[in-house]
Amino acid sequence: MNGFVLGTFRKEALDEDMNRTGSTAPGAYSLAHNVAERDGVEPAMAQLLAAGGILLRAADAPPHGGFRGYVADPDGHAWEIAWNPHWPIDEAGHVSFGI
Repeated sequence: MNGFVLGTFRKEALDEDMNRTGSTAPGAYSLAHNVAERDGVEPAMAQLLAAGGILLRAADAPPHGGFRGYVADPDGHAWEIAWNPHWPIDEAGHVSFGI
């Protein structure tokens, strides 16, 4: 499963990052789609919105770096669309962790 990454947040921190309140367990999660370049975040979000998604958080640069935004799909599942300069993605979609 090269390219698959699992990250964890405290529920309150995830709610704050998503700009969403009241997530309940076991639904306190977001799915993420990382893109290879910063300029890929907003077009991917626009595709989700055009398909019926709801904007949770407009794309911006978080304090820890990178660029990300959140969209809820029509079923309400939160998706983070993100670019992380420290997680390069190669042509095959494989993620590597650089510092």
